Amino acid sequence: MEKKKLLEVINLETHFTTEEGIVKAVDNVSFTVNRGETVGIVGESGSGKSVTSLSAMRLIPNPPGKIVGGQILYYPLEGEPIDLVQLSESEMQKIRGNEISMIFQEPMTSLNPVFKCGDQVTEAIKLHQNKSDEDAKDLTLELFAKVQLPNPERIFNAYPHQLSGGQKQRVMIAMAMSCNPDVLIADEPTTALDVTVQKTILELMNNLKSEIDASIIFITHDLGVIAEIADHVIVMYKGKIVEQGNALDIFTDPKHPYTKGLLACRPPLDYRMSRLPIVSDFMDVEFGEDGERTITEKVASLKEVIDSVKTKPSETEARLKALHTKEPILQVRNLKTWFPSEKNFFGKTTSWVKAVDDVSFDVYPGETMGLVGESGCGKTTLGRSLLRLAPIKGGEVIFNGKNVLDLGDADMKELRRDMQIIFQDPYSSLNPRMTIGNAIMEPMQVHGILANDKVRREKVVDLLETVSLEARHFTRYPHEFSGGQRQRICIARALAMEPKFIICDESVSALDVSVQAQVLNLLMELRQKFDFTYIFISHDLSVVKFMSDRMIVMNKGKVEEAGIADEIYANPKMEYTQKLIAAIPKGKTEDIVSRLGK
Repeated sequence: MEKKKLLEVINLETHFTTEEGIVKAVDNVSFTVNRGETVGIVGESGSGKSVTSLSAMRLIPNPPGKIVGGQILYYPLEGEPIDLVQLSESEMQKIRGNEISMIFQEPMTSLNPVFKCGDQVTEAIKLHQNKSDEDAKDLTLELFAKVQLPNPERIFNAYPHQLSGGQKQRVMIAMAMSCNPDVLIADEPTTALDVTVQKTILELMNNLKSEIDASIIFITHDLGVIAEIADHVIVMYKGKIVEQGNALDIFTDPKHPYTKGLLACRPPLDYRMSRLPIVSDFMDVEFGEDGERTITEKVASLKEVIDSVKTKPSETEARLKALHTKEPILQVRNLKTWFPSEKNFFGKTTSWVKAVDDVSFDVYPGETMGLVGESGCGKTTLGRSLLRLAPIKGGEVIFNGKNVLDLGDADMKELRRDMQIIFQDPYSSLNPRMTIGNAIMEPMQVHGILANDKVRREKVVDLLETVSLEARHFTRYPHEFSGGQRQRICIARALAMEPKFIICDESVSALDVSVQAQVLNLLMELRQKFDFTYIFISHDLSVVKFMSDRMIVMNKGKVEEAGIADEIYANPKMEYTQKLIAAIPKGKTEDIVSRLGK
């Protein structure tokens, strides 16, 4: 059956004017979306994928951005194609949200915090469909049920802050679907969601696409997710399309070195690696005086690079045996961290949220213990409890023979040198008014590490270089860095204390897969160099498997399953663990063949 065009992008150019000159965010991009098709656009931050989608919606802020060339042709079922670039704003408003709709990456900033969720969806329906308040509400409740929101009436009357991330994302999907659009643009709709919620969202979008006969443009940095949903794949790099084709061809026979790098840097589930391959293993990039880049492909193939970093099972077994000959550095016994849920008239707590409920485990020196589970399972609270950053109800946390819960303020301050934490969001854990050099040096001053600030400054420069930054970055502020660079700054700050033990709390969850691979490799290198002990917390099970020797699966505050990471993945005993592993996007050829019916 002949494919019908729905959206055609021809030689699109979108530029931004900055203090440093013109940035070609989208540089001569062309592709076609056919009716009923899902097109995946993949690439790192700054590749131009989101700007491409915002251009299609005519949502580029002007200034500083502007569509300076090309066409975006929309083909309605009847009539001539419409060039969206040439439409006036009032004409575009009739198409935006009606014929072409968008789900944005961050639902918390896309939903208005002062209005109830239901009212925000009914407003969109009334704007485009001329329905009464009552009919708009009925349709909204119907949509909430379709996107599998529990208790649609409650969600209708809830404010965004009262919902989980997955629930907010479903509200956004309901809003985007409310006018039965021809094209649904989904910009990173599953980033930072649990694998189980992500799987549900992907299935939901596929089902709704079939139901209203829509096409989807799905934007992500994760090729594993693209493998689950896309028919056609577009790979973008620095504003250009470097490769495109059907999903099967891209995954089985990638041509461009950048595509190979993206495919290789995702942590595998069926074997171990000493380090993750990164894009620079496949290509060198040089920039000329005019800013044009030259890509030189390296000789190594995808298979050769992966084979070079695979480790043997015997090496993993030998490492585990060596680790467990020592005394544990950390012993957790019957730890309970509860939060008050309800109080009576006199202020006495009558019920509790048992975030961590009777948890026990040991961690050995030099070991990485993985903590996994869905949002709300208690893994982050457990990590914070180990450092006394959460209200502990009972139990013991014994670090190097001392019970952390019995220590006074002076002893606890001393202990914080040895026990450090790297938080999930590096931007909110850095002071925006403090240069990153001073941010790293400040804890050294507080703890009296090294003789004076001159020596400390030299140490900070050394730390910056250890995490692949430069001495010149000392005087820069957090906003001047990318997400991956900010995360490295936080790692450098943790290293400044020369700790024995580091808790990594979702420290790579919001990073591009290629940047994530670089940070994970850095953490592995530092473990080898300084013999660190890690607790690595994440909802991404493939990342935890790459990093961890042993792992704990948490569910509703309790330990669901614990053991050697490889064994849990190969043979999960508990139904909850099996469900988590089954939800991981695999990106396997047989899965893509099965989905595409080839």
